Amino acid sequence: MSTIELSQTEADALFKMKKIRLNVEHHEYPNRGGSLRIPLVSKNKRETFMLDITRGRIDLSQGTLQNRARQVFILARLDYNGPPHINPDGTEIPCPHLHLYREGYGDKWAVSVPAEYFKLINDRWETLQDFMKFCNITKKPIITKESF
Repeated sequence: MSTIELSQTEADALFKMKKIRLNVEHHEYPNRGGSLRIPLVSKNKRETFMLDITRGRIDLSQGTLQNRARQVFILARLDYNGPPHINPDGTEIPCPHLHLYREGYGDKWAVSVPAEYFKLINDRWETLQDFMKFCNITKKPIITKESF
């Protein structure tokens, strides 16, 4: 059984590509245990992306922000206020941590969250804004902040 994967060069190009919201739909930040999937496209509309926002079921401060390409390839995933992650080499990375696509491994590797990109990791709204900027989402989706 062969799995389809991206080359690292292709994944890096998709990650760096400017992404814009697909429409002007208004989205509510998800409630406890909820999730939100927001479609994005490249500026030239040739590539499709998805911004996923998932909120913890029990611990409301726990969550995941994820940017996917072509529906299935996780380019970046930020996990916060959750358990540590064990990398394929056995290294434990505490939460929060950031998964970036790695050829041959997909999203199986995590690194510590880079402080230069994520200034207020305990502030969910600011972290969402920082994540969208980190993923090069230049025309951001409309997400209602009241639920925070």
